[in-house]
Amino acid sequence: MSTLTAVGNLARELDCDIFCAVVDNFGDIGVCWRLARQLQAGHGWRVRLFVDDLTVFHALCPEVDASLARQEASGVVIEHWHEPMHAGDTLDIADVVIEAFACEIPHTYIAAMARREREPVWINLEYLSGEDWVADFHMRPSPHPRYPLSKSFFFPGIGAGTGGVIKEHDLDARRQQFDANAWWSERVGIERPDAAKTVVSLFAYENPAVDALLAQWRDGSSPVVLLVPEGRISGAIARFFGVPKFAAGTSAKAGALEAHALGFVEQPRFDELLWAADINFVRGEDSFVRAQWAMKPFVWHIYPQADDAHLPKLDAALDHITQSLQAPARDAMRAFWHAWNGAGTPDWAAFWVHRRELEARAAQWAQELAAIGDLAGNLVAHVNTRIGS
Repeated sequence: MSTLTAVGNLARELDCDIFCAVVDNFGDIGVCWRLARQLQAGHGWRVRLFVDDLTVFHALCPEVDASLARQEASGVVIEHWHEPMHAGDTLDIADVVIEAFACEIPHTYIAAMARREREPVWINLEYLSGEDWVADFHMRPSPHPRYPLSKSFFFPGIGAGTGGVIKEHDLDARRQQFDANAWWSERVGIERPDAAKTVVSLFAYENPAVDALLAQWRDGSSPVVLLVPEGRISGAIARFFGVPKFAAGTSAKAGALEAHALGFVEQPRFDELLWAADINFVRGEDSFVRAQWAMKPFVWHIYPQADDAHLPKLDAALDHITQSLQAPARDAMRAFWHAWNGAGTPDWAAFWVHRRELEARAAQWAQELAAIGDLAGNLVAHVNTRIGS
């Protein structure tokens, strides 16, 4: 199963350790889990994933037992990482070491890396950004101040010259084979809505703008079917409809708006929700990427940072995604995204009047994004270059 990577006239099997600290929500572990599976299944690497919060991990992958110190799921070895000193029960240094999202690898592990006969390829996997400076810093080396080690900064991105984003080799085929009728029957318990209704999936952080948007859907002239995965926005939906909670299986109706709560699903099935909707509201990094591959219009709720440090990232993403839109559609999309992220009140009618152009652009953008290459493939190519150097 292992991929053989050329090193001079030799061939070597690659082992990879990924360190992931779950900071908040599912973004960090979501990206690391997708990457680990893709490196294992798509490139034949032997992957060990160190995670400090197995309870959150279990929500994404029910196969993971939060009580176990070491286990295997989907071909990936999973270690419960007791940071900052713990480095696994066996100090076995991998060929490739990935430090995800500025987490700190244990000092004992770094010291062992320095003692290794052949220096491992050390990668600092950064957060995704569409900002222009990312391409300049992508793959830059950073020597360690104490040990004869050097790590590369690897930047996921949506622009040329970056590491790209995660995309499984069979994703497009699975999307094309998706049975929407069966999905609606299984997940929602109703028939698939007809074309006269707009289907909206809503996956977001707490958001003060949600009440105004729900009211616009309720009072609008066109029917809206809202799909809400259980999560941080569920309380606001319950308050709007005047129900105690909006847990999985709950449905509510008001005016032109009907809403259905969905249970949290394991990671590989989240894409199906995006394929079933006409427009997707997503949050953070992982679902932001999945929405782009879904080839549907979407609205991004970016993770808020102090001093509005997230806003340049939001604008950078908009610059890429809206690039070929006509000015009215581009301006409407920018205004709606900004309102959803705290700058004003979202105007659904002014935004959705451009639906057809937004749909065409979503399909075109996915093709442009694919041209950058997927994150795992680009990372493997970078590792091969460093091992062969």
